[in-house]
Amino acid sequence: MAEAQNIPAGSTTAGSIAVAAESTVATRMSAPPSFDVADFPVPHGREEEWRFTPLERLRGLHDGTAEAGGGVKVDVSAPDGVTVETVGRDDARLGRAGKPVDRVAAQAYSAFEKAAVVTVPKETVLTEPIRVNIQGQGGVSFGHTVFELGAFAEAVVVIDHTGDGVRAANVEYVLGDGAKLTVVSVQDWADTAVHCSQHNALVGRDATFKSVVVTFGGDVVRLHPRVNYAGPGGEAELYGLYFTDDGQHQEHRLFVDHEASNCRSNVVYKGALQGQDAHAVWIGDVLIRASATGTDTYELNRNLVLTDGARVDSVPNLEIETGEIVGAGHASATGRFEDEQLFYLMARGIPEQDARRLVVRGFFAELVQQIGLPDLQDRLIARIDEELEESVA
Repeated sequence: MAEAQNIPAGSTTAGSIAVAAESTVATRMSAPPSFDVADFPVPHGREEEWRFTPLERLRGLHDGTAEAGGGVKVDVSAPDGVTVETVGRDDARLGRAGKPVDRVAAQAYSAFEKAAVVTVPKETVLTEPIRVNIQGQGGVSFGHTVFELGAFAEAVVVIDHTGDGVRAANVEYVLGDGAKLTVVSVQDWADTAVHCSQHNALVGRDATFKSVVVTFGGDVVRLHPRVNYAGPGGEAELYGLYFTDDGQHQEHRLFVDHEASNCRSNVVYKGALQGQDAHAVWIGDVLIRASATGTDTYELNRNLVLTDGARVDSVPNLEIETGEIVGAGHASATGRFEDEQLFYLMARGIPEQDARRLVVRGFFAELVQQIGLPDLQDRLIARIDEELEESVA
């Protein structure tokens, strides 16, 4: 496939589209999905799924030298009716949403001791969100969490990552038929933290899954959201917001596997970059299998470069194995801050620094509004303003 990489400011790419006669998920990775870390070779950076990642900054998560010795403080606040359990590795509810697809995810699955399972019973409609606060305490830690919604249940989950450390984890979202789940995952780590996580969503018949991923902190953050459909009529909306600063590497690799018929997916990720060696990577991958007739899908990535020295790699990919679809498309665009917008606002009496903030706020507003929780939205807007202080001062 053709692909766009190292996109200079102001350029646009439509990515690549392939109409495939035969295709498997494994073709995207150097090894088939597996729960066993031994099934994955140690990456060297030449592999397709690792070529953008600074392996030397993963602190040994990729080659097995990272040994658990640190910890995280986890605080779960759940409304009445929600069950929160700590279970062993042999619990049958683990691993149902999907297998690890790279060595770090497999290492996380092989190394965790206890997993958390959060269950919302069928037909339960929560009026308050489930909040999970994960605070790094330093050192290396591995984790596994499952969120399960019964049929026709509705819930909002907020996962907040703060503190410091080296963290590898797998997160599963299992939606019963007709269920509705919104997940907001915030990565606001200390600047020296490393975080790698695979997010697997299994969307039931006529179920609706919305994911909002927000990434600010960390030295290296590498997230891999994946969506599979367990039955027809499912919907998935994947939104993302990232602000990449001096020296940070933030990588979001998405995969939506359309196998069931009459399902829908919509992906919108936006990023802003500033500072020397700020590096953002976005990989959007959608597969429409031969059985997925009636599919409707679109993916979009936009990046706003605020200063010199930043780099963006944006690669949207789309594979189609059937012509019987409603629609499919993708787009990617990266550009510098437009002086014309700034001039328009300043000409109306708005000071330059305030004008810059307004433009960036407007760029992210569409995604922040998807959260639907005023307290969290206000906090994220304030966090964006903090990031902007460095570029507008």
